[in-house]
Amino acid sequence: LYHRDGSLIKQLTSGKWIVTGLISFDLNSKGLFYTSTAVSPLQDQLYYLDMKSGKSTRLTTDEGVHNPVVRADGKYFITRFSNPSVASRTRLISFSGKINRILHEDVNPLKDYKTGDVSIVMLKADDGSDLYARLTKPTDFDPAKKYPVLVYVYGGPHAQLVTGDWLNGGGLFDQYLAQKGYIIFTLDNRGSANRGFEFESCIHRNLGVIEMADQMKGVEYLKSQPWVDASRIGVDGWSYGGFMTLTLKLNHPETFRVATCGGPVTDWKYYEVMYGERYMDTPEQNPEGYKNACLLDKVDKLEGKLMIIHGGQDNTVVWQNSLQLLIQCIEQKKQVDYFVYPTHEHNVRGIDRAHMYRKLAEYYDQNL
Repeated sequence: LYHRDGSLIKQLTSGKWIVTGLISFDLNSKGLFYTSTAVSPLQDQLYYLDMKSGKSTRLTTDEGVHNPVVRADGKYFITRFSNPSVASRTRLISFSGKINRILHEDVNPLKDYKTGDVSIVMLKADDGSDLYARLTKPTDFDPAKKYPVLVYVYGGPHAQLVTGDWLNGGGLFDQYLAQKGYIIFTLDNRGSANRGFEFESCIHRNLGVIEMADQMKGVEYLKSQPWVDASRIGVDGWSYGGFMTLTLKLNHPETFRVATCGGPVTDWKYYEVMYGERYMDTPEQNPEGYKNACLLDKVDKLEGKLMIIHGGQDNTVVWQNSLQLLIQCIEQKKQVDYFVYPTHEHNVRGIDRAHMYRKLAEYYDQNL
């Protein structure tokens, strides 16, 4: 809490969790409504803070990720939430707790489809940090069989892929691949969001190193499972995830049989200043970090299959990133697959996204 002159009055909350949102201020009782990850890094719950006593009270009781709206007088709130067993439910709740009514609940949109089981796996990083991963098994999973695995990665700041909501944050493409007999694995490494400053900032000036170490912890886990075909592991990612896909493929060619990436950063000196210099400082201030994170001089390590996708109008990860990588592939006599969506910027949207998903699925069927 700060005075309007900018001076600190007192700290209102503390703990190894983060405040994810300031929802409302109750003018009558001078209390504060906020959301936080105090229950779990995978959940968002609503709390009321008595600013005089400093006591926080949890108001939402359903597990999951909540998106609440509080009435101006603080007497009622509406929360729309989701968890692994509830696609979406909206409740009206009174602050006193006397009213707790379901206003709307969505029908499971996948109830008529065969889906793969989704579960959360928790691993340990080298520094002891908890790492959360989402594991989607094939439909009609048979533990006596061995299955190919696709590791889907992002790994960068401001993103959390593994959550406590519907499908644990997974998408429908995961389920499509599960129907085709693939295991899909996604891990939030150190550097990802909603785990606090220390967890997220440890990658500063040295992008790709800690993230790769944590992702390989996930691969070690996969290889230890009797139902994983360790000779058929692929990796896929977009943007920062494209950077991570190439980082993993080029540094561990023996592990990843297939890699697919979209809009990948290959040299951080090409990336926009407001993001790149926030996490890497300038090339002049951090030459070693830029050199280590550059992928262009690692192309000689490329083995197996690689497909690169780029939007022809990409103004976020500019085209030089993938074109310079292609130049290096040609010089190193490495064969790669390359596809452009001419009318799209950094992300492929609309009906063309269905085209992209089909292209990716066919690539895995042919090569993984």
